[in-house]
Amino acid sequence: QVQLVESGGGSVQAGGSLRLSCAASGATYNTYCMAWFRQAPGKEREGVAFIDNDGSTTYADSVKGRFTISQANGKNTLYLQMNSLKPEDTAMYFCAAETWKWSCKNREYTFWGQGTQVTVSS
Repeated sequence: QVQLVESGGGSVQAGGSLRLSCAASGATYNTYCMAWFRQAPGKEREGVAFIDNDGSTTYADSVKGRFTISQANGKNTLYLQMNSLKPEDTAMYFCAAETWKWSCKNREYTFWGQGTQVTVSS
């Protein structure tokens, strides 16, 4: 089992920056991949940024060039640096983790945090 706790959300004006953190605990040595997702009211959850076991990263087109996913302390802390924020980035942001390689390839995650709210005003 992996437990995930997000922090760092808040309210910011368009063009501003925020850094989200995700603290992982439990069987983190089994973690193969991690990711950030977001869900806005009335919309489906979408993957924002992904980091795989080899450190490679992938981003949704909507955030490419503005967001950066990274890890620290082994795989115990996951970050999402968000720059040049736009009102359309407003959503609840979730950290996710997976321990199976094939699930990671399919972007399917077993472990989820409770989320942290990001609100961007124009």
